Amino acid sequence: MNWLKIIILSFIYVEVCANPLQQELQDHWQSPIPTQGKPSIHLSDLETSLDPKSCATCHATQFQDWSKSLHSHAMGAGVIGQLVDMPAIATKQHQACIRCHAPLQEQAVSLVTSLLENSTNKQDNLHEQGLICAACHMRKYQWYGPPHRNGQLPESEITKFPHNGWKSSLIFQSAEFCSACHQFKPDEYSLNGKLLENTYEEWKASRYPKEGITCQTCHMPDRRHLWRGIHDPDMVKQGIEIKNSDFAKSTNTITAKLSIKNTGTGHYFPTYVTPRIIIEGYQEDKDGQVLSSTKQQYVISRKVTMNLSKELADTRLAPDEQMIFNYNAKHHPEAVSFVLNVQVEPDAFYTRFYQITLKSAKKGKKLLQKALEESQQSTFSIYFQRQIL
Repeated sequence: MNWLKIIILSFIYVEVCANPLQQELQDHWQSPIPTQGKPSIHLSDLETSLDPKSCATCHATQFQDWSKSLHSHAMGAGVIGQLVDMPAIATKQHQACIRCHAPLQEQAVSLVTSLLENSTNKQDNLHEQGLICAACHMRKYQWYGPPHRNGQLPESEITKFPHNGWKSSLIFQSAEFCSACHQFKPDEYSLNGKLLENTYEEWKASRYPKEGITCQTCHMPDRRHLWRGIHDPDMVKQGIEIKNSDFAKSTNTITAKLSIKNTGTGHYFPTYVTPRIIIEGYQEDKDGQVLSSTKQQYVISRKVTMNLSKELADTRLAPDEQMIFNYNAKHHPEAVSFVLNVQVEPDAFYTRFYQITLKSAKKGKKLLQKALEESQQSTFSIYFQRQIL
């Protein structure tokens, strides 16, 4: 063995030793997650089932939280609407989506079977249930999870537990666990020198790792399987601070100032190319109608072209960063009120994407139409103030 090989192996050894959880994470998050194989004859059908409803038999609270989360809808109409127009045998193309949206090998097989049989929207199709319990917690019919709340490991005699017991692992408490789906690898798709999905690295560059605040702290409070994010108004409000100040009016001019600071989001606000936040000020007439000539806006987003070939703008807020929206417009003679509004469009990119994709869609047309309507309905306001003039 030459000296170069010795040096390289030394670096590898040091890296593995410095981060003992890294290998466990890599083994846990293979893509796709390998098939569970053949279960032990001592396990019942309920114990070996991959269906989340089976888990609900004992874990009702976790199931209820999961069923309301976006993880359970990860294979919604928008994703399946695209997949049904792909060839059934195009498994590599499928993986571009389902490696995170439905990561089990059994789900990949379920998708292919569904496409071959043209049997979309059947509730018993495993792939349609999205990121299911087994995707995180089951490997080779062995169940895994975090340590007990008191830090103790499971009892040694795992045969006392249902479904072959469970194995404790610290990876479930690490932010890296979430990076499997919420962080592109260094050699994956990027625009303007920034990875398209970069949430974990955004968090790592913030103050939050030093403060011991992980993804789970905010998105799984008290270990609940909620994963609330940009689609949840209360969650969004918790992550930012909005202040309105310096409103002034005169015969000729109306001015106002509104600031938004990323005070509690452990990554960029927003973190991905999909959402956008629109800050707007405008004047209204006596009927409450917007006087369009008075409207002024500022958009917080990472704006990209629809084919993802170019980044057009990036106005997102890094952790602890603040922006100020300054409104300055002529006082319209018909104006009787002035409004400041902060509107969140969680699915702004998808709305435009579905509108374009629908023009050439075939089998997935109805599903994509449904996805478009859902994306348009996801908009909400997190701040609204009307000032009588």
